[in-house]
Amino acid sequence: MSAFSLAGKTALVTGANTGIGQAIALAMGRAGAHVICAGRSSCAETAAMIDSAEAMSLDFADPMAGTGIFADREVDILVNNAGIIRRDDSADFTEADWDAVMDVNLKALFFTTQAFAKAALAEKREARVVNIASLLSFQGGIRVPSYTASKHGVAGLTKILANEWAARGIGVNAIAPGYIETNNTEALRADPERNKAILERIPAGRWGQADDIAETAVFLSAPASKYIHGAVLNVDGGWLAR
Repeated sequence: MSAFSLAGKTALVTGANTGIGQAIALAMGRAGAHVICAGRSSCAETAAMIDSAEAMSLDFADPMAGTGIFADREVDILVNNAGIIRRDDSADFTEADWDAVMDVNLKALFFTTQAFAKAALAEKREARVVNIASLLSFQGGIRVPSYTASKHGVAGLTKILANEWAARGIGVNAIAPGYIETNNTEALRADPERNKAILERIPAGRWGQADDIAETAVFLSAPASKYIHGAVLNVDGGWLAR
């Protein structure tokens, strides 16, 4: 079997209804996994594009919503992609916007991953976790204080969980996407000045595609990456090297 095959595995991808999450779900399916496509919005369209898949409703407005998923099903791969963002000057940022982002991006991620790992550890199964971090796991950004804090937190959690679980058969890594062509970046790409400034800093000379992240997620879920633990892998066209 190929070291990049996910045949016989079940992967749960959160936020799989669109964008990067949808691309990851499709790539997992192409690699042979049965894919559980989970999201606040319907993931039926994503699931319909995969040979072996199902859609699940999962709203992390309740950050504990994912903790019961693994009691009655065996999942081998967890991709924590779901996330939200709120924008405002740090001097004006509200507690409500802070809590909403931290609940989805960090608290839900931790407790969903905890439940996933408990099930795998109890059954002494190997498993993989792929967290979707951000360039703002390393940089400060502007006007997104809770998002920046949450993504720094995702990088930290990736490392501590790898420290605790690597020797017990659970691989935990993260991907830090760069500027990717998705609905979330449409306004940036439509602004000639911002688009030009972004492209000038990216050594690869182009915006990333959702598949650039998706195939990396497959790699971090497959046997090919078995000795990678606690990594936060930049998939950014060289942005952070600039």
